[in-house]
Amino acid sequence: MPKELLNTKDFERIISRIAHEIIEKNKGTDDLCLVGIQRGGVHIAERIAAKIKSIEDISLSVGSLDISLYRDDIGMKKSQPTVRRTDIPFNITDQKVILVDDVLFTGRSIRAAMDALMDFGRPAQIQLAVLVDRGHRELPIRADYAGKNIPTALDENIEVQFKEDGLEDKVLLIENAG
Repeated sequence: MPKELLNTKDFERIISRIAHEIIEKNKGTDDLCLVGIQRGGVHIAERIAAKIKSIEDISLSVGSLDISLYRDDIGMKKSQPTVRRTDIPFNITDQKVILVDDVLFTGRSIRAAMDALMDFGRPAQIQLAVLVDRGHRELPIRADYAGKNIPTALDENIEVQFKEDGLEDKVLLIENAG
């Protein structure tokens, strides 16, 4: 049975806190843009941008990034990856790019995302914002902004559900039957 770790109210508080932290760390919003990793990271990036707009009355550019073809396990899986849309309709060169994802686990997806971003330009800086950091890093990658640190066992999974997908906002811990 899945265990609910975060609910709708938790999401709202986390998004608000991350938005404020981004503004504070960057001393405003100059030269900032957000790029969400497909799928969940895109929803979170759009929410952070909306919250920053409500705080600073500034509209940040928001893009979406598909990393399927940049993953280091692409040839190891039996099925072909589902390629989603990449849409970065702005120049990221010399920008501070806030890369956004829903769950940070081994760090491999973030490495793939950074490789993919470099095909679009040379950012001045890349910062990382995640809803959940579950630990178990395999690469030296850390989040600049983490909504919630949730230590997990390797045989557990984190599932993030979004209202944008027709579900209730929540984060679930799922134990794999081994």
